[in-house]
Amino acid sequence: MTRAFVFPGQGSQVVGMGKELSECFSVARDVFEEVNDSLGQNLSRLMFEGPIEELTLTENAQPALMAVSLAVMRVFEKDGGMELPKAAKFVAGHSLGEYSALTAAGALTISEAAKLLKARGLAMQQAVPVGVGAMAALLGLDIGPVEEVVAEAEKASIDGGICVAANDNADGQVVLSGHKAAVEAAIEIAKEKGAKRAMLLPVSAPFHCPLMQPAADAMAEKLGSVTIAPPRVPLVANITASQVSDPDTIRQLLVDQVTGRVRWRESVLYMGEQGVTDLVELGVGKVLTGMVRRINREMTGTAVQTPADIDAFLKSL
Repeated sequence: MTRAFVFPGQGSQVVGMGKELSECFSVARDVFEEVNDSLGQNLSRLMFEGPIEELTLTENAQPALMAVSLAVMRVFEKDGGMELPKAAKFVAGHSLGEYSALTAAGALTISEAAKLLKARGLAMQQAVPVGVGAMAALLGLDIGPVEEVVAEAEKASIDGGICVAANDNADGQVVLSGHKAAVEAAIEIAKEKGAKRAMLLPVSAPFHCPLMQPAADAMAEKLGSVTIAPPRVPLVANITASQVSDPDTIRQLLVDQVTGRVRWRESVLYMGEQGVTDLVELGVGKVLTGMVRRINREMTGTAVQTPADIDAFLKSL
């Protein structure tokens, strides 16, 4: 078995996340305290107790999800004696999960990642006024037909509205992003082209589209002052759907990622082509695990988020 460790993105957050890990593992508590200290905020209390409305704010959800993923990783290493280069061939993460992946691979410290994600969340939230942008999920159409949908939606837009395919998540599962009117037009066009479902998503900003350029500029400045070390195993990057280890290239890809497409389907296919047979999802939820078989039927997915999951995984090594 050849593994890759993958890390979830925004939308997986839930009240109670990380609480059981904190109660069972001192190294997990240390991660949460390190994140709290670096942010000057009791984020772990928000994670454990809510309210969900505050936890779901982009500036909170992003570092919170990273914290749980890294808590699992630290338990693997400190309590389980796992060595990442022996356990996995690649790391990869969905959107913000790319920061979790890089931190797990030693390219960033937990403190640096928490600060970067807090800044990223704030910048993304502030880049576009509420109500101007939107995102939508299209189910039942692959990326080719979706490209036709967005081209038609932009062409039909009276005011030059932007609409792009923001996340190519899996076969028949693509997310759009852009100006609200253009995205709403794309929903109707997608239905006409045979989408099984096409609906707006309950998000506060249009992520991974050109409207996020102010946030990309802000992250370029933030990342410019951060040391990025070569990861202990290569990252499969969202933007290129291929492996990268050079710190300067990683820095630029993290900036490009803010406005660019999350090429998750292609990333999973790439890892399969490189011999990966199992994706191990570290952190909250099973979103990435659920996508695996839709992308590559020869690949398995394993979600690790509870103490029982950790115990089972460590026994399998």
